[in-house]
Parts: sequence; C-alpha cells; structure tokens
Amino acid sequence: MLIDFFRYRIKSKYFRIVAVVCILSSLFSCGSFTVEKYYENGVVTTSSPIASDIGLEVLKNGGNAFDAAVAVGFAMAVCLPEAGNIGGGGFAVIYDARSGKIAALDFRETAPAEATSDMYLNQYGEVIENASLLGARAAGVPGTVAGLYELWKKHGTHPWSELIKPAIELADTGFIIDDYNAESFRINERELRTFAETKAAFLKRGTVIKKGERLIQHDLARTLTRIAHDSTDGFYSGMTADMIVQTMQKYDGLIGYDDLHDYHPIWRKPVSFTFDDTLEIYSMPPPSSGGVIVGQILKLLEPFEFTTYSCDSPEYIHLFAEACRLAFADRSVYLGDPDFINNPITQMLDSAYLESRRKLIDPKMAGNSENVKAGVVGRRVESESTTHFCIVDGEGNAVSLTYTLNTAFGSKLVVDGAGFLLNNEMDDFAIKPGVANNWGLIGDKANEIAPHKRMLSSMSPTIVLKKGKPILILGSPGGSKIITTVAEAILDVSRFGMNISQTVKQPRFHHQWLPDTLYLETGGFDINVIQSLITMGYNVKEREPYSDLQMIFIDDTGQKTGASDPRRGGKAVGY
Repeated sequence: MLIDFFRYRIKSKYFRIVAVVCILSSLFSCGSFTVEKYYENGVVTTSSPIASDIGLEVLKNGGNAFDAAVAVGFAMAVCLPEAGNIGGGGFAVIYDARSGKIAALDFRETAPAEATSDMYLNQYGEVIENASLLGARAAGVPGTVAGLYELWKKHGTHPWSELIKPAIELADTGFIIDDYNAESFRINERELRTFAETKAAFLKRGTVIKKGERLIQHDLARTLTRIAHDSTDGFYSGMTADMIVQTMQKYDGLIGYDDLHDYHPIWRKPVSFTFDDTLEIYSMPPPSSGGVIVGQILKLLEPFEFTTYSCDSPEYIHLFAEACRLAFADRSVYLGDPDFINNPITQMLDSAYLESRRKLIDPKMAGNSENVKAGVVGRRVESESTTHFCIVDGEGNAVSLTYTLNTAFGSKLVVDGAGFLLNNEMDDFAIKPGVANNWGLIGDKANEIAPHKRMLSSMSPTIVLKKGKPILILGSPGGSKIITTVAEAILDVSRFGMNISQTVKQPRFHHQWLPDTLYLETGGFDINVIQSLITMGYNVKEREPYSDLQMIFIDDTGQKTGASDPRRGGKAVGY
C-alpha cells in the first residue's frame, strides 16, 4: 500500500517541527498523524525521564555522547531498579564521528571460576527449580562498571567523577516513584521479600514503595562514590568487592575476589550486513545472538515484495514469523562466547545459505517447528527487564547501549551494605541441552556453562547507516523479543515508511521457533488478522505489551529526532 507523506518544516536555532501526515492512515493502523521535534545538537532517549534529563544536561555542558552514556548508565542504576544496574552487564554499539568507525563493546557478565556445566542440576540430572534465577548462585561476574569505564577511557572528555555525581545525588536524596516503577515493585513484591538485604532496600514499613513516595538509597550512594573516586577499583576491589564476596559466602554464591579482579570488557568487531542495497546495518556480535539473528531475519525477508502488504497484515506477519522460525533454530545450535567457540557468522549470513533456508518458507501456511532444525553451515557444535538507551551528540557521535540484570530485579538479592542488585544472568546459559531458559530459548553445547565464559544474549544495540552516515540508532529490552522488536522497527521505517514516533508505538508480534507460538500484543491486532493467522496454521496467543524501543533518527542535513516507547513511560529529549 502506497503512503504519501507531506512534510512541513519549521526551522529555528534549536529545533524544527516536522508534521507528517499519512493520507491513507484511516485505512489501516500503521499510519497516524505525528509531530516530531528535530534538534540541531544532541538527543537522548531512555526508559527513564530522570536519566534522559541527566544525559541531556551532560551534552549541554559540552560533554559528548560517550560522556552522556556514562552519566545515563549510572543514573539508571539508581532510578530504574528493576533493570538499570551496576550489578549486571551489557553491550554497546558506538559510532565515532571523528574516525567514521563503528565498534562494539562487550561488557557481558562472565561465569565464576568455580562454575560447572551441571551446577543447576540435581543428582538425577534434572534442573533444580529457580537455582539459576534466584539468589547469589544465579549471578555472573558483573561487567557494567568496567564497561562504562572502558567507554569513557577510550572516548570520554569530561571527568569521570563529574559524570557519576548526578547518580550519587539521586541515590542520596532520593527520587519520586512514578507509575512504572510502582507497578514493577508491586508485581515483584513477593520475590523482593526473599532476602533481608533486598527488603531493607526496597520495602518501607513492611510494604513495597508506592507511587509518589521517595526512594532513598544511601548504601548505593556510598558505592557510587567509591566508583567515582577510584574508578573500577571502587567496585572490583576494596570495600565493594568485600561486600560482594561476603554476600556470596552468606548465600552459597560462587563469585570470588579473583573473579572480580580478572573481569575485563572486550572490544569486538560488530556484525554488519546490507539491507535493500541502501542500508548498512551494524549490531552486536556474539556473545550476543542479536546482531546475527536480526541479520538473518532481515536477509531472509529481503527478496519478498511488501508493497501490497501493510505492517499489520497477516501476509507480512506470516513471512516475518517464518523467517524468525528459521533464524531462532540456528541460534539454538551455533552461537556462544567467541572466546570459547568458533561462531560461523559469515556462513549464517551467507546469501546462498539463506536462499536454501528461504526455500523452506511456505508463502501461504505456517511451518511446524518440530520439523524445523538448524541449517548446516559447515560445522555443528534475554530479560524483558533489560533496558536500552540511545544518545547522539552535536558532533555526530552515537551510542546504542543495552544493559541488564536479566529478569526484573535480577537475582532479587541486594549486596549487603552496597545497595545494588545482583544479576541472574547464569540462566542465559544452556543449563541443560534442550531445556528452555526463562525466555523459552533452547540452547546446546555452544552455550553450556564454563568458567569465565560469557553467556549468550539476545541484546541487539544497533546503528543503521545510509551512504556511510548514521540515520538510525535503536535498541530495546525484551529478552528473546529484543531481536524481533529491532527487526520489526527497521522494517517499519525502511519498508513501510513510518517515522520513529509511529514505529515505537506500533503493535508487536513475535515468534522464536520454540515454543511454536505466534505472540501478538493484546489489543493491537484486528480480529480478522488474528483469524487469518489461525487459518494459516499458527498457534496464536495474545500477551501484554512488551519491549521498550528507543530510537533516534538523523536526516540528511544532520538534524536529529528521538522517540521513546510509550510502554514504559520513557522520554526523548534534545536541544
């Protein structure tokens, strides 16, 4: 369906307003009237209005995108307790405007030295319920502090301590709980009562903190102060390290002093591929599966003609779901920590290989996941409470960063005296071949637990270039649904002509091979669309809204606009 756009621009020193009118918007849900603010200088989009404002202030004070990323990363560790973190890890894909180069920073958690492949199995070889999800033993060695420091050390311009100062003040004086945080605390209240340290941090007067109340975190403020003064030594050694190890010993965890001392982030070569001959897409390589699987999905769909489809038509959803079925089957077998296995990325994105896989797609009927296996490429061998932010500065530097504790509030265990939650990322390993993790993802030998190994992830921080210049910076939380959220967003913009304000609001759908289920966001799709998909052979299930897409668009004049997903009440700001 052809969508004609009429654009009227009002320019000033600080912004322009672009009014985009879809002539055919009344005919289908993909189009709607939107007004976007464009900025000449920097843009910040995050899940937290507080963190967005802090990042913007850094840019206004002369900091670059990397400085702002450090300030935002630490701020969200305070004001988004369920996912912002210093007790977890993540990935960043960055664009350095001076060199024109894109790089990928891996600060994913690692398995402790004492970890074993069967550590979550009982004597009969059966998975112990919640062992990889709850408490100290579920935690990998945190990477966030080292990752943010590495980003700053290589690209930052403002003093390290100055960038952490807003987070320290936010923790020490507190912030007012909003709707999203209040609901998150309410939903997780039972598990937040599991450990005394967590109850002391988040439960006031015997109940979880509520909307309109102030959350003060003095222990976290002191930990952040040590990091501000001593950089990574303020976390991986000294008093904070003592507190982490003591908490491990108290609750039968495995992280020791050597694990903390030996942790280091790694710069990696991004996964890159072209799409529709005009877009150059860069995303995260293993130990994230995100870039490779986003690439497979888009390249599998590339030859299909979409002009007769809308973004919510059953025909398009069907093709997308079948591409996902094939890509996630490959994910289950081939991908893992590149320091331990040889990931066949080139083969997985090879045009001849993808053509052979594409032939398995029936254009009219759903496939059967029981009959779909990983392809042969020459060898055989995440949480919805993750969070993502995007930043672009006036020089054109860009940061797309996703970090996580895994599930909401991670392991639910706060480090005694340090005030931060530990992750439960060990569940992202294949704790037993063929057994699904918390997100329903199946793993194999490539992702089995081993000492110092990084667990496979779905996080997909992504930067899209056109004619060698960034035009889209995007990413999302959502566990396995991160991959489909990012792929759908790129298609919404490139194939369906949406602007990013429309894209972040668009109803989502998801398929991941196993379970063999097509998930649709509740209330997002017409009953006739749902019935058509059922007729095609899909097991359709509606589910609550998911993911939290953050996006920045840069036009051919260098003007920038941001969009923050309304599902979590985030905020896009600029100047």
